Amino acid sequence: MENTGMYIKNNFISVFVLVVLNLLPGGSCSRTSSAEPPGDVEKNKPNIIFILADDLGYGDVGFNGQELINTPVLDKMATDGIVFTRHYAGSTVCGPSRASLITGRHTGHSAVRGNPRWTKSGRPVDISNEENTVAKELKRAGYRTGIVGKWGLAENLDAGKPNNQGFDYFYGFNRHGPAHHYYPEKIWENDNHITLEGNVMMDKVGRYSQDLFTQKALDFIDRESENPFFLYLAYTIPHYELTIPEEQKAEYHKKDWPLRRMKMGHYRNDENGHVTYASMITRMDKDIGRILSKLIELGIDENTLVVFTSDNGHEYDQLDNEFFNSNGVYRGRKRDLYEGGIRVPFVAKWPGRITPGIESGHASAFWDFLPTVCDILGQEPSAPTDGKSYLPVLLGMEKKQEPHDYLYWEFNEKKGPVQALTQGDWKLIHFVDMRYELYHLKDDPGESNNLYTEKHPVAVKLQKLLASARTDHPEFPLVKRKKSGN
Repeated sequence: MENTGMYIKNNFISVFVLVVLNLLPGGSCSRTSSAEPPGDVEKNKPNIIFILADDLGYGDVGFNGQELINTPVLDKMATDGIVFTRHYAGSTVCGPSRASLITGRHTGHSAVRGNPRWTKSGRPVDISNEENTVAKELKRAGYRTGIVGKWGLAENLDAGKPNNQGFDYFYGFNRHGPAHHYYPEKIWENDNHITLEGNVMMDKVGRYSQDLFTQKALDFIDRESENPFFLYLAYTIPHYELTIPEEQKAEYHKKDWPLRRMKMGHYRNDENGHVTYASMITRMDKDIGRILSKLIELGIDENTLVVFTSDNGHEYDQLDNEFFNSNGVYRGRKRDLYEGGIRVPFVAKWPGRITPGIESGHASAFWDFLPTVCDILGQEPSAPTDGKSYLPVLLGMEKKQEPHDYLYWEFNEKKGPVQALTQGDWKLIHFVDMRYELYHLKDDPGESNNLYTEKHPVAVKLQKLLASARTDHPEFPLVKRKKSGN
């Protein structure tokens, strides 16, 4: 386990003193910041908005090369901010990925290492009261905290609920199952399970959840704009089911695209998959534009860090018949530990703090977010993490960024158990049948040339790291198992 290396040791003022006095060209971040040091620490604690898409592929956004789906707001964020080209999700499915984001632990140490039905006992595992979370750290610093959208870490509806994990406000889904549908009949607001009158999930009528989430996010920003706040906006787009109001498909109906016919079942999919998928992503992009406009309207955009990423790789695009090229040049998709399953889009915008229009190849992961937040606040994390703050990269000081010794994942659902570990440009994957694969990601980003041999010196080194990268968990042993029926 790696200890968090705090880059800024004193308080938030020192962050900006360093920016003004010491920011030098380095790495890909080559221009100095125009940020001025704040005069009052309390008034200038930055707001933080973390926007998470659900099952959005690395290549599903324009700034990563997407040519068929329009994402002008996110592309403008990339122009105005920084793009991480090597940012990794916490896992290749949503539950453990979100746990990693919130707690700062990778899946070798996290309490949640798989989705609810994949535990040894068949009973879902949530995060506990003892867990440290990003929201708890921000509460400790005097922030107002809110989550809107998919939480997915409270299947048991007890200690794992957001209001027990440092969030002042919650609107959305505690559990995974209800988050599969865009016309839910009930939704949680704090501890109240509210009936959405007029919504019929099976018939896809009523209020579209994306509308509800965006409005609640805007309301939270309005309500808390005089305070330092943290908003975790966890959209469910573009996770199955694939559906969107018909009038929001106009942009893509005129396209001469082949029909990918979708089936109806648990997921109440619209028939035309390509049009629906593209429309949902563009709709999310427009809603992010509303969030950014609200910050400008309130005069707080320059004091707000906005981050956008995805919880894992895509599920929609077919690898044997790609249409959108959702994983870009990378191999695999959701439920793979190849790059296409875990490498995700990442863009951050912070006017006056982040130099516009830059890219970084720094290898970072979801478990870095908690120590990054603590670094911004000038406080040590309250509990051990596996992360390293990427604040130096955000502030244009990539040469001073402390790299990871390694990054680690494990996954044990249909294709598991499988483990993966990267160190620098090298990546080792270990499958249940004792098969190993070794790739050099800089030379072979598509993981097409397996360099593994038992005596390869890098393989020997990474195998030793792999053996020490995890702790045992009674509910998530690395043995083959089946999904429970609960």
